[in-house]
Amino acid sequence: MYIKMKILPLIAISTLMACGTSPSDDAEKNKSQEKTEQRNQMEQKPNHLTSDASKPQEKEAAHQEGVDLNKVSEALGHFIGRNLNTSGIQFDLENIIKGMREGAAGKPAPMSDADYEKAMAELQQSAHNSLAESNLNAADKFMEENAHAKGVVVLIPGQLQYTILQEGSGAAVPEHGTPTINYTGKYINGTVFGSSENAGGPISVPLDQTIPGFSKGIAGMKEGEKRRLFVHPTVGYGRQGQLPPNSLLIFDIEVVKATAAEKSPAVPEHENGDDENDDLDEEIDAIEIEEPKKEEPKKEEPNKATK
Repeated sequence: MYIKMKILPLIAISTLMACGTSPSDDAEKNKSQEKTEQRNQMEQKPNHLTSDASKPQEKEAAHQEGVDLNKVSEALGHFIGRNLNTSGIQFDLENIIKGMREGAAGKPAPMSDADYEKAMAELQQSAHNSLAESNLNAADKFMEENAHAKGVVVLIPGQLQYTILQEGSGAAVPEHGTPTINYTGKYINGTVFGSSENAGGPISVPLDQTIPGFSKGIAGMKEGEKRRLFVHPTVGYGRQGQLPPNSLLIFDIEVVKATAAEKSPAVPEHENGDDENDDLDEEIDAIEIEEPKKEEPKKEEPNKATK
């Protein structure tokens, strides 16, 4: 900072000296200019050295802890680019890049924030409706064709189908049970959207708290059985939830343990003590069992009064 402040007066003085000389003093003027330039160069040398010295420091700061700023910048652009394809809106990439450049340069936006938010909401709703209709048509077509495939069992016409991948020999999952399962969920195009493996291993699922296609497709499965479910959006998530609207879902299910929700709470509390949902269900069941016992004495009081 000190060096830059020192150079500026020298440049200003040299400029004034140059402007103040007369045409008849060209020789002296040239000599004066040469001396001034030499002096300026001498004064500016430390600044150049400082500037050059700062460049490695800037690069070093950008690469601290093994971080390459150029690669991170490119990765950010890649992240934005690939997520444009998931919105369902056909954005113009060149105008997006133009907007980023102008925004970074501090230039005014082509529309106000309020107008932008309103326009985006309309575009998103339109894209959502279009995607929902397209997915529903694809689901209808798939279920119709898949119903005639070899080994496919139809539970609900046009809505729920399954195939057995591996027979089981253990206990069967009750209709309102809480089985422990392994699962993989996929879209119609084969893309995986969730799995028990990603969740850390087998999970316990209360069938009364999940989508109808899932609960009806699992009920009756035996321990050790593997089944593939084909779930139409009408018995799936429909237009709700975080998944694409009206998605047909394909689940590969393996029953690890057919655990009935009506089992005694004393046993599972120790075996599955880390499962808060099971503990809550058991407490609710215990309360429901005790309530009739409390009401029995109240029923006898009218009889005594009558006597």
